[in-house]
Amino acid sequence: MVSSDQRRRQLAREKFERQQQRREAARRKARRRNAIVAAGLAVVLASGGAVYASVSLTDDDTDKSSDNAAPSGSPTPTASESKAPEPKMAIDAEAKYTMSLDTSRGAISIAMDAAKTPRTVNSFKHLADKEYFDGTKCHRLTTSGIFVLQCGDPKGDGTGGPGYTIPDENLTALGKAGADGSVTFPAGTVAMANTMQPNTGGSQFFLVYKDTKLPPQFTPFGTIDAAGLKVVQEIAKAGVAGGATDGAPKTTVTVEKAAVRKA
Repeated sequence: MVSSDQRRRQLAREKFERQQQRREAARRKARRRNAIVAAGLAVVLASGGAVYASVSLTDDDTDKSSDNAAPSGSPTPTASESKAPEPKMAIDAEAKYTMSLDTSRGAISIAMDAAKTPRTVNSFKHLADKEYFDGTKCHRLTTSGIFVLQCGDPKGDGTGGPGYTIPDENLTALGKAGADGSVTFPAGTVAMANTMQPNTGGSQFFLVYKDTKLPPQFTPFGTIDAAGLKVVQEIAKAGVAGGATDGAPKTTVTVEKAAVRKA
């Protein structure tokens, strides 16, 4: 006969084993997601970030919701809990805007179409006007599977965001997904990193420096000018710190000043 003490120990052990199994299942799920994105879905974004993503485009409190990116091995930023409201619309949704990034490696100019991505452009103008991006590092470079530089995280590690999220926009702009579930993000595309969940963009974004296949779930909101694309390609050419294919750029890239203005 099993004593009450033995039964309690058995129940405690079974409970512990169930907890460990749940945690391991969550870790496997996160690894699968990041691996798929990193392979170019083959991510950055994550967040974007990353992409976000990142894009997260990057992440790791994955049970929480929100910013972040997309392009982690992908453009995926780390998920974080959304607390603040999205900024009120304060742009001309029929106008075109330009986001200029003065970086430590050179100037990058990004054309944005507010008619197609009004809430994304509005958020970037709101943040740029508050000098949110100034002094931040582009924290992630991916050179295999997907080809992105991810920026926009004030923490510089893929886990940061503005405390609010914005909805996905313009997701059909790059065409219908192929049999592999992906579309081509052409070199020069700028898109939002996210957490691989709908409507989880924040501040992290990724710059595509070589044609990249990703699922059509990262808002494409801008196009880099020719000179800016060369800047990003030179950053990519220098590689990833430590000789990896995904991580911090070997050449530190800092956004010294960001501004969004009507074109």
